[in-house]
Amino acid sequence: MFVDQAKIFIKAGNGGNGAVSFRREKYIPSGGPDGGDGGKGGDVIFEVDSGLNTLLDFRHKKHFKASSGEDGKGAKCYGKSGKDIILKVPLGTLIREAETGKIMADMSKAGERIVLLQGGRGGKGNIHYATATMQAPRYAQRGEEGKEYWVILELKTIAHVGLIGFPNVGKSTILSMVSNAKPKIADYHFTTLSPNLGVVDNKYSGGFMIADIPGLIEGAHQGVGLGHDFLRHIERTRLLLHVVDCSGIEGRDPVEDIEKINYELIAYNKALGERPQIIVANKMDLPGAKENIERLKKKYNPLDIPVFPVSAATGEGLRELLFYTGKCLQEMKKDPIVFEPEYYEEENIEIKEPYTIEKLEKGVFEVSGTGIEKMLGYTNLDTEKGFNFFQKFLREQGIIEKLKEEGIEEGDTVKIYHLEFEYYQ
Repeated sequence: MFVDQAKIFIKAGNGGNGAVSFRREKYIPSGGPDGGDGGKGGDVIFEVDSGLNTLLDFRHKKHFKASSGEDGKGAKCYGKSGKDIILKVPLGTLIREAETGKIMADMSKAGERIVLLQGGRGGKGNIHYATATMQAPRYAQRGEEGKEYWVILELKTIAHVGLIGFPNVGKSTILSMVSNAKPKIADYHFTTLSPNLGVVDNKYSGGFMIADIPGLIEGAHQGVGLGHDFLRHIERTRLLLHVVDCSGIEGRDPVEDIEKINYELIAYNKALGERPQIIVANKMDLPGAKENIERLKKKYNPLDIPVFPVSAATGEGLRELLFYTGKCLQEMKKDPIVFEPEYYEEENIEIKEPYTIEKLEKGVFEVSGTGIEKMLGYTNLDTEKGFNFFQKFLREQGIIEKLKEEGIEEGDTVKIYHLEFEYYQ
């Protein structure tokens, strides 16, 4: 069964809690703190598997969770890190955040492996909180919660060229004639139910990948038939071969068919209407084709849309079509279209939990709270965008003003969980 969309829940592992512990040995009744750190939670990793071509594995199982890190222990023993979970997907899988629909990642490279969700950071044990004035801290840091999302997996076929057109116009036959693909072919009045992918590799066209996109019908952009399922596979292609039945033997008009399919493309995604096209006038071996080919050329040649008369049944015109297709691809970027990430976690965080500010000693302040901890877990401070969000968060939550009220001065130290920095106005 071909499955090209799935909605799943993913969760990174929670970090283990830091330990509160004190050294207790014979003759050392009041030893110092020795609580170890909690282990890091497991990551959620996506990996491209070249052996997969559908998302069938996600049809029934919907929840995927990495394991949590172990809590720290006494005697400076660190908790064990949680085990990662690796989800294997076909090449061309797009990962979207379900609520916003924004792209989180595009698995568009063979063997690609990305850490989509990092496991929660392990909490620090009380050994880290000992100071000259606080030699027996009775608190430790909690482990950070692992991030969790509902995501939509969406398979978009990786191909340089897409064969489009109404059902039964000969796309599958053309694919079988020009590539190594072996699609099932018969004179059906309904469409192929999944995209077929082939590699064209010969002396006069250069190598490229070509996909037979299942037949579109009117209303496809609204999801009529399997419209959305088919249209998404066109979005990566650089060039479209628009196949029509030039004979009109079944009562269809090739010019009207082209206009109807192009309307569906534009209605679904305006960019598809701007994608370069070559019109492939198929079934030239049948009566009525010669009259229609002149109509097609008269209408589309002035628009710089070339029209190639071919017969998939006899092979007529296919050599010239492939030569021209290969030439077009050489003049444009041949790499398939890749979708850039749109979803940035820090833009979508809304945290209202309370926080506390404590003066640990002269010139040292500690800020803590569930909301602060969540914010740090969802923000990548190694990026400029993430660090700017962090500063904005401190201002908007009133933390900077509160520190001023507590008497903070320039050069004082502010501790926020695993972070420590000097305060400057």
